[in-house]
Amino acid sequence: MYNGAYKEYFTAKEAVCRMNDTVPLELYEQYGVQRGLRDRDGNGVLAGLTNISRIVAFREENGRQIPCDGELWYRGYRVEELIDGLSGELGFEKLTYLLLMGDMPSDEEYAEFNECIFKARSLPTNFTRDVIMKAPSEDIMNSMTRSILTLASYDYSAKDASVANSLRQCVQLISEFPLLAVYGYHAYNHYENNGSMYIHRPGPGLSAAEVFLSLLRPDKNYTSLEAKVLDTALILHMEHGGGNNSTFTTRVVTSSGSDTYSTMAAAMSSLKGPRHGGANIKVTEMIDDIRANVRDREDKEEIADYLSRILDREAFDRSGLIYGMGHAVYSLSDPRERMFKKYVSALAKAKGREADLALYSCVEELAPLVIAQKRRIYKGVSPNVDFYSGFVYDMLGIPKELYTAIFAVARIVGWSAHRIEEIISAEKIIRPAYKSIMETKR
Repeated sequence: MYNGAYKEYFTAKEAVCRMNDTVPLELYEQYGVQRGLRDRDGNGVLAGLTNISRIVAFREENGRQIPCDGELWYRGYRVEELIDGLSGELGFEKLTYLLLMGDMPSDEEYAEFNECIFKARSLPTNFTRDVIMKAPSEDIMNSMTRSILTLASYDYSAKDASVANSLRQCVQLISEFPLLAVYGYHAYNHYENNGSMYIHRPGPGLSAAEVFLSLLRPDKNYTSLEAKVLDTALILHMEHGGGNNSTFTTRVVTSSGSDTYSTMAAAMSSLKGPRHGGANIKVTEMIDDIRANVRDREDKEEIADYLSRILDREAFDRSGLIYGMGHAVYSLSDPRERMFKKYVSALAKAKGREADLALYSCVEELAPLVIAQKRRIYKGVSPNVDFYSGFVYDMLGIPKELYTAIFAVARIVGWSAHRIEEIISAEKIIRPAYKSIMETKR
């Protein structure tokens, strides 16, 4: 264990690093550098082209961009239409085919693709014991990343970056991700929390949502509503354009010619960052804090006052952020949140959690008003998909350690689609420029 050896030495050296590595903010403006690859209005610097998805947050009117309700499109279809078209069917695998192949599958194509998914949904002999259980970690994303890199050792064609082989590897990992996530949690819960450990095998013909719930629970049981809500969450998280941090990481690493396993491990390392994939955990923690500190949860004035204190860095984690509010791209609304909320409401009713849902809804209503009073707003502020996703996972009995891992179980589909598109279309390593402001020392 690296328990802080030399900690005092490196703590003392922090001041030296800060002195030598701090870049004055005015230099970014002087040299026209867009920090975070975003301009002052939050618009991303154009770095590539994609045919996989589209995000709409503004409409053009008389040469001006006007904020509008958000839209998310997968391969030419609006996400709302895709989900509504599923009716009661679980659609994660069908939309996985859509994102990877570019078209909705015929019945025959879907059956054939599902067969590949089901056959791939297994791990090498003794992999769970020898890899996942040997170094259990509370950080399930780290556990999964280690497993991804180790799986390369079992693939005789690991380094083959051809389109066909990369597609095979991507489908294999998409199939295995629910296992890596849940088994990683069970190992941690057993060895670190002294809990019981059970390693179920995935049942035949199950969707990713059904596999996840059945592997997680001792009795393997789940309701059709639970599976449908989790399936919808996976669909809404599976892709979100090429500019988000983990997908851009996927394209950067792919552009170097690296293999699929290394590429997905890099994307996982990006997603686990709290600025990217951990927002839903912060929302649930914030709501718990509000619940503990607001005496009357039906008093909107008291709730608004506490939200104001959060913004003023006087309450909760003193970050000045109301988590789950606003988005780097969307303006007036996040279409994923709008679509998801009706499923959240159905699950809350089934679980007897209407009072909790009412608190979430109250914060959803009041937070934009409080933010508008305290902050200069360049575009609308509305709840994003992470505002409710943590609440849903809690109602499903999913431990917080798995929240970001669920995001990965879904988003690997988008990563895979972008990896294939990068291999086929780009054929050039991504290498932006950094201007040196170093002073010479003689």
